[in-house]
Amino acid sequence: MKKYPYHCCLFFAFSLMFTIKPNFSIAQKDTSVDNGYYITYPDKLMVRLFLSQKYAPFTISAPVKELNYKTASKLNLGIGATYRSFTLNLSYGFSFLTKEKGKGETKGLDFQIHQYPHKWAIDILGTFRKGYYLDPKKNNSSGLNLVNYYLRPDVKRNIIGLSIFSVPNAGKFSYRAALTQNDWQTRSVGSLLFDGEVYYSTIKKNSALVPTKVNSYFEQQDIDKVNFFSVGPGIGYAYTLVIGKYFFITGSAIGSLALNLSTEQKAAEKNNQVAIIPDAVYKGAIGYNSNAWSVSANIIGNALYVGSKSSAKEYFLPTGTIRFIVAKKFGH
Repeated sequence: MKKYPYHCCLFFAFSLMFTIKPNFSIAQKDTSVDNGYYITYPDKLMVRLFLSQKYAPFTISAPVKELNYKTASKLNLGIGATYRSFTLNLSYGFSFLTKEKGKGETKGLDFQIHQYPHKWAIDILGTFRKGYYLDPKKNNSSGLNLVNYYLRPDVKRNIIGLSIFSVPNAGKFSYRAALTQNDWQTRSVGSLLFDGEVYYSTIKKNSALVPTKVNSYFEQQDIDKVNFFSVGPGIGYAYTLVIGKYFFITGSAIGSLALNLSTEQKAAEKNNQVAIIPDAVYKGAIGYNSNAWSVSANIIGNALYVGSKSSAKEYFLPTGTIRFIVAKKFGH
């Protein structure tokens, strides 16, 4: 953690900037506002209890082989609250919720900030992970012929990013109803989405990322560090299906064509590549919502690809969070 203090300060500043700004557009004397499509509650406090699990794997691909590195992520128990545009969630990975079973230990800082001011959606990502493993059940095609987990405690994957996208139909469609539970979507509706994204990431290890035993299958052999910077616009769509007023299913996806600048390094040799590569931001939720209670499950994530000078196959770096939530609205 001592190596990344500037990352922590930068993203703490971002979080303050986007989370503590109130949404005055809904501040009214009424205890609820119904626009015919969703109800918002400017004077109610939403309190939640949740289980969550974050994921930040990465995949190295060859024409017929793959290495799927994963983190030993814990299942977290947390509490949180939302008032107007301010949301705060705190969670901790208790040992009784997760059994490691030989997967090793993953250390580092991982936080994601998702805010939904009127007509906008903002995602801030900061993931700094150290400690990965290969699952024998998921890597049978790698050529390693694993029996036990293959531990890589010195593998690091760091990523920071920002995605800001507009929601033109925010007068009818509410992200907050599905993802922060402080609105209640009462009619089915969707919206186009337009965004801009920027990401920077590093994957590195003290030795090669590809195990020596399978070098012959992978053109990325001997590479011990990969950097990339990605920026570009995107377009997508979000839709909430409401069933019987109280039950909902929400799906949202944005596809981007990003300018991708990547560097692969082995020993003192560096190879650069510039390419246009697609990536995606996705969100989904299903559950029950009402004037007082909400019970739901949701997923928020990114699917990022990194160009490779040494191979025709890109690196794949998905990142996201899965949550199960029980929430209650308090207030008049």
